[in-house]
This record gives sequence, structure tokens and C-alpha cells, in this order.
Amino acid sequence: MNLIVYLAGEIHTQWREELKEKAAALDLPIEFVGPMQDHDYSDSVGEQVLGTQPNAIFRDETASKINNLRTQILLGKSDLIIALFGENKYRQWNTAMDASTAIALNKPLIIIRPEALHHPLKELSQKANVTVETIDQAIKVLSYIFETKA
Repeated sequence: MNLIVYLAGEIHTQWREELKEKAAALDLPIEFVGPMQDHDYSDSVGEQVLGTQPNAIFRDETASKINNLRTQILLGKSDLIIALFGENKYRQWNTAMDASTAIALNKPLIIIRPEALHHPLKELSQKANVTVETIDQAIKVLSYIFETKA
């Protein structure tokens, strides 16, 4: 059995690579997908497709439509979503939107968040299947899915 896992969360740190490396070290049969990690490309994709826009609002809207299409398709094809809420210095709107979409689509959801974010994410955590504090804990949950001990 192979799983497709969507990795939702900020794109400014290497957390995805860390999680992927740990999953590979355990030989977990997982394909990882997620948002466009090239921030400049993500912000400019609308203009790259539709041409120069008249102002920043239209630029953002055209890019958002294409990014939302990508997210809708990849979330829809995923078996599980992992949403990382990282450091407070990063805006978490897209992570919250992806986690909420996973819940609305009845997709299994693991939230990774530090204890400091317990209160602001308490309702979202209650809707998730599992909430953990570290990538290592998320890897243990992923590994457990594939265990066959009798």
C-alpha cells in the first residue's frame, strides 16, 4: 500500500525535506506532494500565464486562482494531509486554509504545532485526527499506519 501525503505549511524552512528524509529512512511507501515552494514563482504564476496585470490586487488574485487550483487537485488526490504550524514569525493563513479544506473533504489530518500554539489552534486540533508537537512524532504516526505486528 502506498500513500499520497500532502504537506501543508509554511515554505520558508526545510521542514518538508526533514520529514521526507525521515520517512525515506524508514522506507515508508509514501509519495509527498504540496504547495509550490518557490515563493516568487507562486506569487507570479498568474502573470506568467495571463500576462501583466494592472495592479498588485489583480496580480495576487490571478496567482491565487492558479495556486488554489493546484491545492484543490493535490489535496483531493491525497490520502492524508500533514499541516505544520511552525514559528510565530511566519503567517499561518495558508496552513489553516489547507487544514480546514482537509477537514471539509473528510481527509485524514495530522497537525504539527508547538505547545505555544495550543490555544489559538484548539478548535482546529479537535477536528484533526491527530495533533503532535514535532516532526518526529508525526513520523511515528506515519510509521504506525504501516505496522503489521500481530
